[in-house]
Amino acid sequence: MTRFFCCLVALVLVVTTYAQRKTTSFEINDGKFLYNGKSVQIHSGEIHYARIPKEYWLHRLRMVKAMGLNTIATYVFWNYHNTAPGVWDFQSENRNLTEFIKLAQQEGLFVILRPGPYACAEWEFGGYPWWLVKNKDLVIRTNNKAFLDSCRQYINKLAGQVKSLQITQGGPIIMVQVENEFGSYVSQRKDIALAEHRAYNQTIYQYLQQAGFNVPFFTSDGTWLFEGGSLPGVLPTANGEGSIENLKKAVNQYHQNQGPYMVAEFYPGWLDHWGEPFVRIGTESIAQQTEKYLQNQVHFNLYMVHGGTNFGFTSGANYNDEHDIQPDITSYDYDAPISEAGWATPKYMALRDMMKKYVSYPVPEIPARMPVLKAQDIALSKAVSFFEWKNSIKPVTSHAPLSFEDLNQGSGYVLYSKKFNQPIQGTLRVEGLRDYALVYVNGRKVGELNRQANVYTLNVDIPFNGRLDLLVENMGRVNYGARITESAKGIVAPVRINDYEITGDWKMYSLPFLHAPVTDNVPAKPTAGLPAIYRGTLETNQPGDVFLDMQGWGKGIVFVNGHHAGRYWKVGPQQTLYIPGCWLQKGKNEFVIFEQQHDTEHTVLKTVEAPILESIPAE
Repeated sequence: MTRFFCCLVALVLVVTTYAQRKTTSFEINDGKFLYNGKSVQIHSGEIHYARIPKEYWLHRLRMVKAMGLNTIATYVFWNYHNTAPGVWDFQSENRNLTEFIKLAQQEGLFVILRPGPYACAEWEFGGYPWWLVKNKDLVIRTNNKAFLDSCRQYINKLAGQVKSLQITQGGPIIMVQVENEFGSYVSQRKDIALAEHRAYNQTIYQYLQQAGFNVPFFTSDGTWLFEGGSLPGVLPTANGEGSIENLKKAVNQYHQNQGPYMVAEFYPGWLDHWGEPFVRIGTESIAQQTEKYLQNQVHFNLYMVHGGTNFGFTSGANYNDEHDIQPDITSYDYDAPISEAGWATPKYMALRDMMKKYVSYPVPEIPARMPVLKAQDIALSKAVSFFEWKNSIKPVTSHAPLSFEDLNQGSGYVLYSKKFNQPIQGTLRVEGLRDYALVYVNGRKVGELNRQANVYTLNVDIPFNGRLDLLVENMGRVNYGARITESAKGIVAPVRINDYEITGDWKMYSLPFLHAPVTDNVPAKPTAGLPAIYRGTLETNQPGDVFLDMQGWGKGIVFVNGHHAGRYWKVGPQQTLYIPGCWLQKGKNEFVIFEQQHDTEHTVLKTVEAPILESIPAE
């Protein structure tokens, strides 16, 4: 009898679950989004799970909901999960995408999935794995078999993680994007036939369907770029479109003369580069535009509602006519309504008040801020010479300098070292620099080369039996534009002095810094002007968020209890590094700093109680 009762209960649960899944639907019909047959407005905010510590996901989702939104959108970064050829990670650190999506559903939020395979998003290489380009038959973002085969593998792996979380199966995923801003790429790559572009885009769409995605699909482009980016039968959405008239006209042209009308990227802030002013967008203009959308039943996704942080080496780069590269800063604050540390800004409050006037569903109270530790100094207990530390690394020797990719390295640094058996002096030319180098002769700093400032030459005087060292940093691969295909890092062209190519017995030390450097057995202390590795300890009884004050430091990276917090650089505008409190523990916490420039020796690492993101020192 007990067994019969248990079987009966199990059967009821199965039937109930099936019935729930069968009656849950989201579709596009009659120019509207229909949820279970009823018209619904999508008020979305974009956040990226990869840019937020897993422990803070729930807090950030609740912040989004308390602003009056009913949906979150997120990119999936291919390279964040496919960490090496054949290696897939959907579990470690912030990578558990299924958990993130389930938390969103738990909080009553729809989910819009943006799987790429290209993402942009100011993320390293736009989301592509760096090692793809080691396949010489592969051409990025084209109708190329080797590339498409890799895309299909990624899409199938991703679908295996999340397809059961679509709304058709009782989950919160209501829409899936095909590619990303492909119309922009079509306009930038006129050297590729339009038919080839379209064949590639159509194939990505087919792969998504074949992998099991069966919710409504959409594309996302500027309204004037729909011709290149739209797909038959797929809803086109607009990025950055403020004109309701332009939005409707463009969507009508490519969607059977009807909506729904959606701005898939509505920008309340903007991206930021090292050495350039931090971009602010006024609260009033964003509130007014939001109201315009609400009054005209335009669906929207705030990109970003909360930006988070480019931890580690995840930040990408752009370029323009003045700069060969524009590396993105570590903070992805984006001047978003929810700050990098998860705080409600004045922009947040204005938009929350606006949403409450127009939405029919309840808007919850704002969650409390995460605690911030009181400002204090972190004593630096040990400092060692980088050049002594690197002796534990076995170099690769080659006739000419090798790129990061040739060294099978994706990120970080490579030290290129060359001995001369005859003296030479003149102009050092490293026109293949990707992206930043400190230059030393016989262990003495003689200058810097910097792709961001278009500086590729330097006068050098190398004596008999002298040594030339170039400490080269990858500042992030391009994530947007036609030059995304030019992704090689390190030194990618001949090194010359007075137009004489320097060859023979180059030694290369790989320094990916995937983990904090261990300095226990390095006794040598650093010298000002030469790179150094510092260690310090912070003791706390109650962990909380920390802002490291890097003013007075030069350029480098920081690890906290093994977590890679990202880059700092004195050029600004960012002068602090955000350290989530969930990375700290009660008691001792270890900080490790790799300081490249090291023009000044340090004894303490200071903290402050608020971020400094808008400071560019005077030259």
